[in-house]
Amino acid sequence: MSSDTEQVPASAPEAAAAVLDALNATDSNGTEALNVTAKFVATPEGTALAYGSLVFMALLPIFFGALRSVSCSKSKELGENDYDSGFRNTSDMPETITSRDAARFPIIASCTLFGLYLFFKVFSQEYINLLLSVYFFGLGVLALSHTMSPLMSRIFPESFPNKQYQLLFTQGSGESKEEIVNYEFDTKNLVCLLISSVVGVWYLLKKHWIANNLFGLAFALNGVELLHLNNVSTGCILLGGLFVYDVFWVFGTNVMVTVAKSFEAPIKLVFPQDLLEKGLEASNFAMLGLGDIVIPGIFIALLLRFDVSLKKNSRTYFYSSFLAYIFGLGLTIFVMHTFKHAQPALLYLVPACVGFPVVVALFKGELTEMFRYEETPPEHATETKEETESEKKDQ
Repeated sequence: MSSDTEQVPASAPEAAAAVLDALNATDSNGTEALNVTAKFVATPEGTALAYGSLVFMALLPIFFGALRSVSCSKSKELGENDYDSGFRNTSDMPETITSRDAARFPIIASCTLFGLYLFFKVFSQEYINLLLSVYFFGLGVLALSHTMSPLMSRIFPESFPNKQYQLLFTQGSGESKEEIVNYEFDTKNLVCLLISSVVGVWYLLKKHWIANNLFGLAFALNGVELLHLNNVSTGCILLGGLFVYDVFWVFGTNVMVTVAKSFEAPIKLVFPQDLLEKGLEASNFAMLGLGDIVIPGIFIALLLRFDVSLKKNSRTYFYSSFLAYIFGLGLTIFVMHTFKHAQPALLYLVPACVGFPVVVALFKGELTEMFRYEETPPEHATETKEETESEKKDQ
């Protein structure tokens, strides 16, 4: 988290790492703003509004993404048990992060971060950011469309003529025919896509901070909803590894600072500190990287699914971790303003988000149960099902 004066896949974990390492790069160092922004001194009101808005925006994708991850998980379980899962497309299915994935994540993220650093050193920053803008335009349109779909389904009346469509590309013929693309959608999805495309063009042309935030919120919500940790131990490995990663690249080198200054993409939430003075044309931003939202967010979502699995009609672990996140983010802001230097938020968020629920579990005598909770990856469930069917045939 910091202030700023500028305008704003392999396996699932590996693909996510390519984006999330950049997210952490931005959130952790920004542009050393408190040391460089001597030209503008934010008013206390402007600073409070900016950081209050960032905290509020950060909580939205975590809260709603966690709720949607529960529905997503239930649909996945239906599919594993030979019922209709409700997923029309594989892109709507959650990806499960295992302990092996979590252990590799910081390494992949570090390699990607250093690769970006070398790219910015060797090639023209202008052309790299042009490619990144086009890439994130496509991703942002799809992410925002997916985020809006449930809302649109409620807004449209039942009498709305909702036609079904299917985009199908195949390779070969006869028995050797292979599906390359099989995507099902309807009229409501097309409306969402159209609205998202308008936002995308707005971002592409103007790089406006509101368009940036719309894409950023969509990325964060989709990440929390669709990236599932398989158990609490995996979550601790992931958060612990990224804790070390964040601290090392922030305080040990200038790599993250360089990438953060050069990287122009909607991988951060921003809010102007001079909004009260300049309105929507404000240009002095406080920022929070999406990595500081998604990484703790997927752990908080896991704890909500654990609460649901207990079938006690309570959300103790979800609310405790959610409050821990608010505490950790608040502490980050406090330390940043006390020492007048941008801070790696995971330094404060990881101990809070892991520590609070563990203390609650110890107090309730459910620590063992919490660490035994397991979510089976879809591919593992399919293999188990095939083995069971094979054994039945043999008998």
